[in-house]
Amino acid sequence: MLGERLKRFRIARGMSLADLETAIDHFVSSSTLSKYEKGTLQPSAKTLNRIAAALGIKSAQLWGEPPCDVELIAFRKRTRLGKKEQEQIKAFVAEEIEKRIWLQEQISEQNTLELPILGIPVQDLDGAEKAAYTLRNMLNLGIAPIENLMGVLEDHGIYIIEVNASESFDGISAIARDDHDKVIAAAITIRSDVPGDRQRLNITHELGHLILGINNNIDPEKAAFRFGAAFLAPAKQVRKDVGQKRKRFYKKQLFDLKNRYGMSIQAILYRLRDLEIITDTYYKKWCVDISKFGWKKIEPIDIPPEKPERFRQQVHQALSDELITEKDVERLLNQTGQTTPDMSLSERRQFLALPKKERHRILSKQAKEMADFYENDKEWQEWEGGPVVEYHHT
Repeated sequence: MLGERLKRFRIARGMSLADLETAIDHFVSSSTLSKYEKGTLQPSAKTLNRIAAALGIKSAQLWGEPPCDVELIAFRKRTRLGKKEQEQIKAFVAEEIEKRIWLQEQISEQNTLELPILGIPVQDLDGAEKAAYTLRNMLNLGIAPIENLMGVLEDHGIYIIEVNASESFDGISAIARDDHDKVIAAAITIRSDVPGDRQRLNITHELGHLILGINNNIDPEKAAFRFGAAFLAPAKQVRKDVGQKRKRFYKKQLFDLKNRYGMSIQAILYRLRDLEIITDTYYKKWCVDISKFGWKKIEPIDIPPEKPERFRQQVHQALSDELITEKDVERLLNQTGQTTPDMSLSERRQFLALPKKERHRILSKQAKEMADFYENDKEWQEWEGGPVVEYHHT
């Protein structure tokens, strides 16, 4: 267990074994660290404390039992997303979910997950459409456009996690189970730097993966997309807005629909075709025009992206209630858990491209600063029992 945990925390930070060796100021070698991860060698308490400090975590997180078992339901990516970044994102998501579950335990508040995880059976794409209405009814949303999508989902127990990742990453839907195999949490992970219209469809797409029980005969991606579009733009409301059939749409009308539903023009046109409000021929004509206008990459009308708020609010509330410490806050809100928390994935890749000597110099400096801090900071030492201590029987 310790080896698996160590490897996951290291990978989540984009660190190689050599980077970790440098971060602990060569206290042990990378080959020894590899043995720890493989479980063929156990670290001493002193070594474990050094490693934990370098990773920005408490020692108990390495040797203790994880609070849950994280299971990825869907991982949407493009083929050019490298294996290393894939593994880093997976490790990052697992750690972020564990943080949220840990916080729930500290504030003695159960996560009120109010959605039927994998619980709405779908046999075909029309079933995915109906599932969107079913969920809207469960959440008492009616058919009107949703102004604050993240807020709605967070209020009903879904964790929304943002990650700095390359454009080849689209999203992850995941669940967490306890020791009794009960689903105790569900999370949607999205890239942090996408326009609001794309962000909203990405979120509802992942929501589809979370709640649909999809028949093996249909493409889960198509079902999730159909669900997502229907959840954002219910057929009944769209037909009220534009009519049953339309021969043409002008630019301004599409701009108005984009503002109303918070969806891209391309997604709106696709939705109108799915609902047979426009013909396939007319849809294809607009696809040509979209390319001609240069809208495939940048559309007119900016939809501001939403930001997840619930977790941050819970963290600060827990601090004000003296249920957690300032150090807890720092750990919980530091998404990368690194010694350089403001560094994005792309920046870390640039860092790793530096000459080895320069990289080691920077990491050694950071490691020394962190080691000095954690060794002398009493609040850190008191944090859930402090560092691991070895006992010798006489």
